[in-house]
Amino acid sequence: MTNYIFTSARLGFRNWKDADLDSMATINADEDVMEYFPSTQSREITTNFIERMQKQFAKNGFCYFAVDILETNEFIGFIGLSKQEYDARFETPFVDIGWRLSKSTWNKGYATEGAKRCLKYAFETLKLETIYSIATSRNIKSMRIMEKIGMEKHSNFMHPYIANDSELKKCIAYKIDLSTT
Repeated sequence: MTNYIFTSARLGFRNWKDADLDSMATINADEDVMEYFPSTQSREITTNFIERMQKQFAKNGFCYFAVDILETNEFIGFIGLSKQEYDARFETPFVDIGWRLSKSTWNKGYATEGAKRCLKYAFETLKLETIYSIATSRNIKSMRIMEKIGMEKHSNFMHPYIANDSELKKCIAYKIDLSTT
């Protein structure tokens, strides 16, 4: 039995395990999943990501959580919260809500369901005041999820970690405050 930090109707949210590496590396290597990122990600980058998330969870009580389908215990990617410290046209550092799920689970409502549950955890348990979410201006699917979970467009900005010549650098920040939920 997995000890989940919290659950939604169909999903379990937990800290990362070393056993998640192979599945997450497969997700990160999928060109469709990574369409709105500068490139797919290697196994080494995935390893570093998982280690970073484990440290964030230990320090903050949150991270981009590893997510399982409760019915099958299948690991499907991540949905969660992560502290971001890069410069942007809004208050930084900030807490971001984000998701990356295996392609086989798309269009089943998991990202929306999971993001709503993560917001509840952020506001009710962690007592956070404001959550942002960032997407490249071309990522309409993620922006739809942001809107479905009650977020509103906040600002446009050029992402400092994406190459200067890339269309992906043009990003939109969405925002939701505790007072608006």
